Amino acid sequence: MSFATDCNRIFDDAIVRYHVADHVDAQPQCPYPEGSIEARLFAKNWIDTVQWHLEDIIRDPAIDPVEALALKRRIDRSNQDRTDLVEEIDSYFRQHFADVQVLPGATINTESPAWAVDRLSILALKTYHMHEQACRTDATAEHRERCQAKLDVLLEQRTDLSTAIDQLLADIAAGRKYMKVYRQMKMYNDPATNPVLYGAK
Repeated sequence: MSFATDCNRIFDDAIVRYHVADHVDAQPQCPYPEGSIEARLFAKNWIDTVQWHLEDIIRDPAIDPVEALALKRRIDRSNQDRTDLVEEIDSYFRQHFADVQVLPGATINTESPAWAVDRLSILALKTYHMHEQACRTDATAEHRERCQAKLDVLLEQRTDLSTAIDQLLADIAAGRKYMKVYRQMKMYNDPATNPVLYGAK
Protein backbone atom coordinates (compact mmCIF):
# COMPACT_ATOMS: atom_id res chain seq x y z
CA MET A 1 0.00 0.00 0.00
CA SER A 2 1.37 3.43 -0.93
CA PHE A 3 2.02 6.22 1.56
CA ALA A 4 -0.66 8.43 0.02
CA THR A 5 -3.18 5.57 0.21
CA ASP A 6 -2.37 5.23 3.90
CA CYS A 7 -2.83 8.98 4.34
CA ASN A 8 -6.23 8.92 2.67
CA ARG A 9 -7.34 5.97 4.81
CA ILE A 10 -6.21 7.70 8.03
CA PHE A 11 -7.75 11.03 7.05
CA ASP A 12 -11.08 9.41 6.17
CA ASP A 13 -11.03 7.56 9.50
CA ALA A 14 -10.34 10.76 11.44
CA ILE A 15 -13.17 12.61 9.68
CA VAL A 16 -15.66 9.83 10.35
CA ARG A 17 -14.59 9.63 14.01
CA TYR A 18 -15.00 13.41 14.39
CA HIS A 19 -18.53 13.30 13.00
CA VAL A 20 -19.63 10.75 15.60
CA ALA A 21 -19.81 13.60 18.14
CA ASP A 22 -19.74 16.31 15.44
CA HIS A 23 -18.56 18.98 17.87
CA VAL A 24 -15.48 21.21 17.80
CA ASP A 25 -14.69 20.35 21.42
CA ALA A 26 -14.83 16.58 20.88
CA GLN A 27 -11.67 14.82 22.03
CA PRO A 28 -9.83 12.75 19.42
CA GLN A 29 -9.64 9.02 20.04
CA CYS A 30 -6.53 8.21 18.03
CA PRO A 31 -6.29 4.47 17.26
CA TYR A 32 -2.60 4.62 16.31
CA PRO A 33 0.48 4.21 18.53
CA GLU A 34 1.67 7.46 20.09
CA GLY A 35 4.62 8.96 18.25
CA SER A 36 3.99 6.97 15.05
CA ILE A 37 3.66 8.68 11.68
CA GLU A 38 0.09 7.35 11.57
CA ALA A 39 -0.70 9.14 14.84
CA ARG A 40 0.78 12.36 13.47
CA LEU A 41 -1.31 12.09 10.31
CA PHE A 42 -4.45 11.42 12.37
CA ALA A 43 -3.72 14.43 14.59
CA LYS A 44 -3.07 16.59 11.52
CA ASN A 45 -6.43 15.77 9.99
CA TRP A 46 -8.23 16.15 13.33
CA ILE A 47 -6.89 19.71 13.61
CA ASP A 48 -8.02 20.39 10.04
CA THR A 49 -11.46 18.92 10.69
CA VAL A 50 -12.05 20.96 13.84
CA GLN A 51 -10.87 24.09 12.07
CA TRP A 52 -13.15 23.37 9.10
CA HIS A 53 -16.12 23.50 11.48
CA LEU A 54 -14.81 26.53 13.36
CA GLU A 55 -14.67 28.34 10.01
CA ASP A 56 -18.33 27.40 9.44
CA ILE A 57 -19.38 28.65 12.87
CA ILE A 58 -17.59 32.00 12.64
CA ARG A 59 -19.48 32.78 9.40
CA ASP A 60 -22.84 32.74 11.18
CA PRO A 61 -24.22 36.25 10.43
CA ALA A 62 -25.93 36.29 13.83
CA ILE A 63 -22.82 35.35 15.83
CA ASP A 64 -22.09 37.37 18.94
CA PRO A 65 -19.04 39.62 18.27
CA VAL A 66 -17.34 38.55 21.50
CA GLU A 67 -17.80 34.90 20.57
CA ALA A 68 -16.52 35.63 17.07
CA LEU A 69 -13.34 37.18 18.44
CA ALA A 70 -12.75 34.17 20.69
CA LEU A 71 -13.28 31.88 17.70
CA LYS A 72 -10.89 33.93 15.55
CA ARG A 73 -8.19 33.58 18.17
CA ARG A 74 -8.90 29.86 18.43
CA ILE A 75 -8.55 29.56 14.64
CA ASP A 76 -5.23 31.42 14.84
CA ARG A 77 -3.98 28.93 17.45
CA SER A 78 -5.24 26.08 15.31
CA ASN A 79 -3.33 27.40 12.30
CA GLN A 80 -0.16 27.51 14.37
CA ASP A 81 -0.77 23.95 15.62
CA ARG A 82 -1.34 22.84 12.03
CA THR A 83 1.90 24.43 10.86
CA ASP A 84 3.85 22.93 13.76
CA LEU A 85 2.52 19.47 12.96
CA VAL A 86 3.29 19.78 9.25
CA GLU A 87 6.87 20.66 10.17
CA GLU A 88 6.96 17.68 12.53
CA ILE A 89 5.86 15.40 9.67
CA ASP A 90 8.57 16.89 7.45
CA SER A 91 11.10 16.11 10.20
CA TYR A 92 9.93 12.49 9.99
CA PHE A 93 10.61 12.50 6.24
CA ARG A 94 14.01 14.12 6.72
CA GLN A 95 14.98 11.36 9.14
CA HIS A 96 13.44 8.65 6.95
CA PHE A 97 15.49 9.74 3.93
CA ALA A 98 18.61 10.78 5.85
CA ASP A 99 20.81 8.06 4.34
CA VAL A 100 19.76 8.57 0.71
CA GLN A 101 22.61 9.43 -1.63
CA VAL A 102 21.47 12.43 -3.66
CA LEU A 103 22.24 11.97 -7.36
CA PRO A 104 24.06 14.56 -9.47
CA GLY A 105 21.47 16.79 -11.08
CA ALA A 106 18.84 16.03 -8.44
CA THR A 107 16.16 18.70 -8.22
CA ILE A 108 14.10 20.23 -5.46
CA ASN A 109 10.30 20.11 -5.37
CA THR A 110 8.09 23.19 -5.14
CA GLU A 111 6.87 22.06 -1.72
CA SER A 112 7.99 19.60 0.91
CA PRO A 113 6.27 16.20 1.25
CA ALA A 114 4.42 17.24 4.42
CA TRP A 115 2.93 20.36 2.82
CA ALA A 116 1.66 18.17 -0.03
CA VAL A 117 0.18 15.85 2.60
CA ASP A 118 -1.41 18.93 4.19
CA ARG A 119 -3.25 19.58 0.92
CA LEU A 120 -4.32 15.94 0.80
CA SER A 121 -5.83 16.27 4.28
CA ILE A 122 -7.84 19.31 3.19
CA LEU A 123 -8.98 17.47 0.07
CA ALA A 124 -10.28 14.64 2.27
CA LEU A 125 -12.42 17.19 4.10
CA LYS A 126 -13.65 18.82 0.91
CA THR A 127 -14.56 15.42 -0.50
CA TYR A 128 -16.44 14.36 2.64
CA HIS A 129 -18.48 17.54 2.89
CA MET A 130 -19.16 17.84 -0.85
CA HIS A 131 -20.44 14.26 -0.77
CA GLU A 132 -22.79 15.33 2.03
CA GLN A 133 -24.09 18.15 -0.15
CA ALA A 134 -24.49 15.89 -3.17
CA CYS A 135 -26.67 13.57 -1.09
CA ARG A 136 -28.82 16.18 0.70
CA THR A 137 -32.44 15.13 0.62
CA ASP A 138 -33.62 18.62 1.63
CA ALA A 139 -31.84 20.32 -1.30
CA THR A 140 -32.97 20.75 -4.88
CA ALA A 141 -31.95 18.35 -7.62
CA GLU A 142 -29.97 21.19 -9.21
CA HIS A 143 -28.00 21.70 -5.98
CA ARG A 144 -27.21 18.00 -5.75
CA GLU A 145 -26.13 17.88 -9.39
CA ARG A 146 -23.83 20.88 -9.00
CA CYS A 147 -22.27 19.37 -5.88
CA GLN A 148 -21.87 15.97 -7.55
CA ALA A 149 -20.01 17.64 -10.43
CA LYS A 150 -17.73 19.38 -7.92
CA LEU A 151 -17.27 16.10 -6.03
CA ASP A 152 -16.17 14.38 -9.24
CA VAL A 153 -13.48 17.03 -9.71
CA LEU A 154 -12.36 16.74 -6.09
CA LEU A 155 -12.04 12.96 -6.38
CA GLU A 156 -9.96 13.33 -9.53
CA GLN A 157 -7.81 15.94 -7.81
CA ARG A 158 -7.34 13.63 -4.82
CA THR A 159 -6.22 10.80 -7.10
CA ASP A 160 -3.78 13.09 -8.92
CA LEU A 161 -2.34 14.54 -5.72
CA SER A 162 -1.98 11.07 -4.20
CA THR A 163 -0.07 9.93 -7.28
CA ALA A 164 2.15 13.03 -7.17
CA ILE A 165 2.96 12.50 -3.47
CA ASP A 166 3.92 8.88 -4.02
CA GLN A 167 6.04 9.87 -7.02
CA LEU A 168 7.77 12.60 -5.00
CA LEU A 169 8.59 10.18 -2.19
CA ALA A 170 9.87 7.63 -4.70
CA ASP A 171 12.07 10.29 -6.32
CA ILE A 172 13.48 11.36 -2.93
CA ALA A 173 14.13 7.73 -1.99
CA ALA A 174 16.00 7.21 -5.27
CA GLY A 175 18.00 10.44 -4.93
CA ARG A 176 16.40 12.07 -7.96
CA LYS A 177 14.94 14.81 -5.77
CA TYR A 178 16.04 16.16 -2.41
CA MET A 179 14.26 17.74 0.51
CA LYS A 180 14.91 21.26 1.66
CA VAL A 181 12.56 22.42 4.38
CA TYR A 182 11.95 26.08 5.17
CA ARG A 183 10.24 26.71 8.48
CA GLN A 184 7.19 28.91 8.12
CA MET A 185 8.44 31.58 10.53
CA LYS A 186 4.96 32.98 11.12
CA MET A 187 5.31 36.51 12.49
CA TYR A 188 1.83 37.44 13.67
CA ASN A 189 1.85 34.95 16.57
CA ASP A 190 5.32 35.96 17.76
CA PRO A 191 5.39 38.77 20.36
CA ALA A 192 8.90 39.62 19.18
CA THR A 193 7.87 40.24 15.55
CA ASN A 194 4.22 41.40 15.66
CA PRO A 195 4.29 45.22 16.17
CA VAL A 196 0.93 45.17 17.94
CA LEU A 197 2.25 42.65 20.47
CA TYR A 198 5.61 44.29 21.15
CA GLY A 199 4.15 47.78 21.24
CA ALA A 200 5.76 49.40 18.23
CA LYS A 201 4.66 52.99 17.57
